[in-house]
Amino acid sequence: MTRWLMVVGVLIPFFSAQATQDPVALYNRTCAACHAGQLPQAPRVGDRAAWEPRLAQGMERLVAHVTQGFKAMPPRGLCMDCSTDDYRAIIEWMSGSPGT
Repeated sequence: MTRWLMVVGVLIPFFSAQATQDPVALYNRTCAACHAGQLPQAPRVGDRAAWEPRLAQGMERLVAHVTQGFKAMPPRGLCMDCSTDDYRAIIEWMSGSPGT
């Protein structure tokens, strides 16, 4: 019985970890409000010219900008249930640069 409890205790964190959400669904739910053209300084999906200088700063910096807020972007990009992996996935999807 003790072994069983130890195994369960070790495995629970792996099964309770939040999986990365669908980037398209996240974009439609939270990001499109600004990134679909409403704010000229917010880069649009697939606009490589707008994304290139941002991507050059590195993914860690972009994720920090999203989580902390940057210029007109509100903290967490208004996605309160997004993880760091979610932010990475949506930045990659929006910029058209998978694996950045």
